[in-house]
Amino acid sequence: QVQLAESGGGSVQSGGSLKLSCVVSGLPFGDYCLGWFRQLPGVVERELGAIAGIDSDGTTTYADSVKGRFTISKDNAKNTLYLQINSLKPEDTAMYYCAAELPFYAGEYACPYLAEDFGSWGQGTSVTVSS
Repeated sequence: QVQLAESGGGSVQSGGSLKLSCVVSGLPFGDYCLGWFRQLPGVVERELGAIAGIDSDGTTTYADSVKGRFTISKDNAKNTLYLQINSLKPEDTAMYYCAAELPFYAGEYACPYLAEDFGSWGQGTSVTVSS
């Protein structure tokens, strides 16, 4: 049974930092593409694309909106994905989700980007940033 469990969310003031964790079980962690997504308050669906992603060899990608402030990392020995969030802004207030999916082959192996292409999800952890 695949399980992803996020933690580390909370309420912080603007400019603060948080480190989110996602413990993954039930799948070969090191083989998977991993991503962080967020769902903004009052919005029914998660943002379409990952805000941060990391592939099996540790290559990372970021949405422009978080580049330079968010850092995604993983610890294969602990089956844990992380998201370090610095210089938090009120507009970062959201529910944050981790997701996992195998890479797909299209001439070469690549990781998905869109939420609809990720098959395994956690329940989310809430981040609230006050000004």
